[in-house]
Parts: sequence; structure tokens; C-alpha cells
Amino acid sequence: MVDVFSGRLLVSKDGRSVDPEEVLQNKIVGLYFSAGWCSPCRDFTPILCDFYTELLEETDPPAPFEIVFISSDHSAEEMVGYMHAMHGDWLALPFHDPYRHDLKKKYNITVIPKLVIVKQTGEVITDKGRKQIRDKGISCFRNWLESADIFQNFSI
Repeated sequence: MVDVFSGRLLVSKDGRSVDPEEVLQNKIVGLYFSAGWCSPCRDFTPILCDFYTELLEETDPPAPFEIVFISSDHSAEEMVGYMHAMHGDWLALPFHDPYRHDLKKKYNITVIPKLVIVKQTGEVITDKGRKQIRDKGISCFRNWLESADIFQNFSI
């Protein structure tokens, strides 16, 4: 993920700045394009929370997976409110970082919610993460892992 977020900081749900190189290394990353005003987003976010919790808190060792929220909210306050109200304990690109627009272009985001699953290089594993989670649940993670080219001693 060095390529995707190089020279940038991400923020945690509690507002801490984090270095993406440290927290995303050797992980599959879900880029979650979403917004609090979006009804389909509010429908899917709790499902994504459950998926994330199951992978990171209910498996030992935790799955090599992280989510980075890319907001389409109308303000920083809306983004923070949505994160606190509905999100899991995942990361976000700061609202005022113009790079979120570049990411939407790079990954061809025309509708939200959209969950793009990427390798360490930023290369897309699937742009249908939302559908796969809805259809297959946690088992879709195994397919992502096989495509990810990361060191693994993880099984589900």
C-alpha cells in the first residue's frame, strides 16, 4: 500500500493519525467508498462491520485485512459523525485530503457504496467486494487472499 498512500496519513476512528506503511503492510485492503447520506451505504456498512469484526477479532491470528474509508460525505463533520455512528474500527483518508478524488478516478468509482479490494501494490483483486460479502460472507476472504500475493499463515 506504499504506492497507493505514499506520503499521506490516514486517521483512525478515534481521530489518531496513522502511517499507512505501518498499518497496511502485508494486508489485503478494502477501499470503502461510502457516505453517511447514502441509504445503500447505511444498509451495507453494518454488514461490513460484522465481516471486519469476524475477520479481525474472531480469528486467531487476525486476518491480514484492513479497510480504508474514502468519504463522499458533504463535510468533515458528516464524515466523522458517520464513522462514529456506523463504522467499525477501521481507517479513513482525511476528509480534506484532495487525494480522495484521485482515488475515485483511479478506481473508476461512479456509484457508492463501493468496496474495492486491492493488493499491496494497489492492483485490484475485485471491485465487487460488497456483492461478494453479501453473497458469500466470510468465505470470500479466502479468494482474496489467494490473489493477494502476501505472506500468509492464516486460514478460515
